[in-house]
Amino acid sequence: MKLLAKVSFAAFLLNLTVGAVAETWKIDPGHSSAQFKVKHLLVTWVHGNISGIQGTVESNEKDFTKSKVTATLDANTINTNDPKRDEHLKSPDFFNVPKHPTIKFESKSISGKSGNFKLTGALTLNGVTKDVVLKVDGPTKPVKSPYGDNRRGLSATTKINRKDFNIVWNKTLDGGGVAVGDTVDVTIDLQLTDKI
Repeated sequence: MKLLAKVSFAAFLLNLTVGAVAETWKIDPGHSSAQFKVKHLLVTWVHGNISGIQGTVESNEKDFTKSKVTATLDANTINTNDPKRDEHLKSPDFFNVPKHPTIKFESKSISGKSGNFKLTGALTLNGVTKDVVLKVDGPTKPVKSPYGDNRRGLSATTKINRKDFNIVWNKTLDGGGVAVGDTVDVTIDLQLTDKI
């Protein structure tokens, strides 16, 4: 009987420990977005953003490298402050939103240390899945919000080649060069809540 009691107590303590280490945080879409920029005519940057981000961060509080991140973006929210350009970006020439309405990311591994994490994961864009590596700043320490939940944030940056995702549309310029660059700079800002 005493042995059974000791085993039960040990299991109880183990459950407490696991609960303290692993926490699930939900991405708040109203305070999160993905920004991108790409060269236009090789002379200036065009900036845009994608909102409607949903997903979770399963944060291991003792070792963040054991955490997991999943996120889905609504490709229909692409906004470059030019309606005609946005419609072109949503067309089969680029994101092909009618066929691929979401952009998905699922982490595979995290390395490094606080303030300099590297997050490797599978990015699915335009129906193509490729591994990408993001440099992560954060996560910040939790703070109590006016709404009664806890909040924290993280930012991530990466560069992708759009041709890797079968986004190949372009126009050759008369004087040489092309209308749209291949390299896309991406910045993701996430605000997380523990109110699931």
